[in-house]
This record gives sequence, structure tokens and C-alpha cells, in this order.
Amino acid sequence: MVRVTRSLLAVAALVGLAVMPVSAGAAEPKAKGDHHPRYDYPTAVRADYVIGCLASNGFKHELLGKCACGIDTIADMMPYDDYEKADTILRMQQGGLGDRGAMFRDTPIAKDEVEKLRRAQAEVNLRCT
Repeated sequence: MVRVTRSLLAVAALVGLAVMPVSAGAAEPKAKGDHHPRYDYPTAVRADYVIGCLASNGFKHELLGKCACGIDTIADMMPYDDYEKADTILRMQQGGLGDRGAMFRDTPIAKDEVEKLRRAQAEVNLRCT
């Protein structure tokens, strides 16, 4: 319950569709010829994303497809390891760590990881209408 509450708070802080973590092993890209999505994310991560997306949009049932499309789009564009890194960085940036949080804001690695996720979120806004 604590993880769900924390995830929902993270959703409210993100612009656009939500991105939420659930610890799990890294996913491998699917074999060529396999169908959508390109990278496999744990089911719990996909469900958490959709629930957070719906929560941040007033639990409107008509958005269920758009929210599901969002995590599918992100999974098409980035490996789960990168998604998890970016999400962790965003949560640490929002965590009010003061000077200790600078490494999550000001390093090239942190900026690069977050930028990958932001590009995927921009694609979500184009694909999932």
C-alpha cells in the first residue's frame, strides 16, 4: 500500500502520463519478428503505470486505452532498465533531498536518462490520442 501511495504521488508530479516503478529484473528485448512491444516490462510495472495514469486523469474509463497505449509506447522505445533508472532519478529529484539531490539533477548521466524518458513521453502524446 505504501508503494502504491508513493507511486500515485509521483504521478501527480509528472507532466503528461504517469511513469511508476516496481522493482523487478531487467527485461530483454523480444526476438525479431515478435509482436509489440519491443521490450518486455514486468506486468506489475505496466499495471502500476496504467493505474497511475488513470488516477492522474480522474479515473475516467474512456482513458483506459490511452493509458495502456502510453506504457506500450514507452516499452517500444526504451529498455526496462533505462525506464527504471529515469523513474528513480525523477523520484529522487522530487524527494526534497536538498544538496544531496544535486547528483540526480545536475549530472550528465541523470539528465540523459530523464531525457530518454521525456522523449518517450512525447511520443506517447503523439501516438496515444
